[in-house]
Amino acid sequence: MSFEVPDDLRYMESHEWTSTDDDTVRIGITDFAQDELGDVVFVELPDEGDEVTEGEEFGVVESIKAVSDLYSPVSGTVTAVNEALFDQPELVNTDPFGDGWMLEVDPSDGGAFDGLLSPEEYREQIE
Repeated sequence: MSFEVPDDLRYMESHEWTSTDDDTVRIGITDFAQDELGDVVFVELPDEGDEVTEGEEFGVVESIKAVSDLYSPVSGTVTAVNEALFDQPELVNTDPFGDGWMLEVDPSDGGAFDGLLSPEEYREQIE
């Protein structure tokens, strides 16, 4: 099976993706992760203004099969939370790289992407 792995994103081994737009980092889970989870029924996310720490848990995604922790690829302050997921958690399944995004963070560390996987490295991991 082939999974979508956009070339303009960076990835964590724990299957979160990140994109950078100016000073903000957007975070979600990958197509592979949502497929492994199955139908997502609940998403727990931090509040706007909360701090997240690189490599630490920031929330939980619950599916019909499992409960999985979500890990932050960067340290910083949460500037936006995708509140649509509270009413429509299935967006994580139907559009993991678009409407299913989870958080936006103002990173406190500019070199935060150094330890993340390139699209090629992530593809190798999930094959």
